[in-house]
Amino acid sequence: MTHSDTDVIVIGLGPGGGEVASGLLAGGLDVVGVERELVGGECPYWGCIPSKMLVRAADALAEARRVPMLAGAAHVRADLAPVACRIREQATDDWDDAVAVARFEKAGGIFLRGSARVEGRARVRVDDEIVQARVGVVVATGARPVRPPIPGLDTAGYWTNREAVAARGAPSSLLVLGGGAIGLELAQAFARFGTSVTVVEGADRVLPAEEPDASAVVAEALGADGVQVCTGRRAVSVATTDGQTETTLDDGTVLRTEKLLVAVGRRPDARGLGLEHYGLQGPAVPVDSRMRAAPGLWAVGDVTGGGAFTHLAVHQARIAVGDILGREPVEAADAPLPRVTFVDPEVGSVGLTEATARAAGLRVLVGCAPVAASARGFVHGPGNAGLVKLVVDAGRGLLVGATAVGPAGGEVIGMLALAVHARIPIRTLRSMILAYPTFHRGVLDAFAALEQE
Repeated sequence: MTHSDTDVIVIGLGPGGGEVASGLLAGGLDVVGVERELVGGECPYWGCIPSKMLVRAADALAEARRVPMLAGAAHVRADLAPVACRIREQATDDWDDAVAVARFEKAGGIFLRGSARVEGRARVRVDDEIVQARVGVVVATGARPVRPPIPGLDTAGYWTNREAVAARGAPSSLLVLGGGAIGLELAQAFARFGTSVTVVEGADRVLPAEEPDASAVVAEALGADGVQVCTGRRAVSVATTDGQTETTLDDGTVLRTEKLLVAVGRRPDARGLGLEHYGLQGPAVPVDSRMRAAPGLWAVGDVTGGGAFTHLAVHQARIAVGDILGREPVEAADAPLPRVTFVDPEVGSVGLTEATARAAGLRVLVGCAPVAASARGFVHGPGNAGLVKLVVDAGRGLLVGATAVGPAGGEVIGMLALAVHARIPIRTLRSMILAYPTFHRGVLDAFAALEQE
């Protein structure tokens, strides 16, 4: 057993923890980084990057199938092998983090591979090594997929998003439990590669956290891709019969598929870290506006329970770095959080939905415009489904929420996120000149609809 001292111990080197570590190293502090899996975390190896590579490949197939409606004829033969190879070779180094570890160490960090456990204030055990921090500890252990308590699930076996993006070939059939972002992105992608896909969602619509208008557009798009969507139903048992997975729903329906993908959400992962030494129980680590969880303890990213988004983790990391280095705060912890679901059409959103705004007691005005009716939507033709929806606090004359669904929904939401974040008055937004014909022009159409309220 060895003992060593450092300024800060960062537990978890995903996007948030990695940003903290690099920021503190650049600020002149000594940092020990601990990671039990891969340096870089979920995002580059299983989440954001490889899943969007899979989505990109599937979108290319869909766009090719639209050629007869636009430009003649095309023959498409779906094959998962090229993108599977690209994920392995270009994105993940076959799930090897040697390059990331070397980069961290070259920056001056000390890397420890293993499971960390707090044994006292600023004292952490990593397998057989004990590290004492002079300044404190940062927890960035991320989140883990939720495993629903369905009888037979573990025995039958199932995919999470990790197994799905690592697949070398498309299964003949796939049942997806969960109609959120992860489940729908993978469901649509595999359907476009020829898999027979069924999605089961317990809520009354897919993407239940988004605007109902967005859910309806996406559900229709999934149907056009051959995805069967079952809402308001849940799995009650899982078994394996003749090499197939048999999933029984609460209405008695039995679905037989080659693969079962469980994508019912993710939960913070701080269990087993020994945070009771700081008076915390987990699984989430609550933090204040400076990312402080307790004296000498900070937390960032998914583990804080604020949402499983890489951009949020990095944002929180910058706040924590500033606090540890004693700088004046320059970033707001409560900044509006944009999110994008990378289905086709994309769903971008920020701030409050119409329902949450009304529940907050605001006097709400809503403006909604279909993408297909815009000039760019007309030019785009096939695949132009979507809408722009604005939620306005009429009392203050401010945009408090927005949704952009369409071929560029994830990009259009950027300008709306700026408007919500900067509290730009509606009268100022209405005076903008937006290039024609672009998808962004749909924002002005939504403002026009707002004026008719």
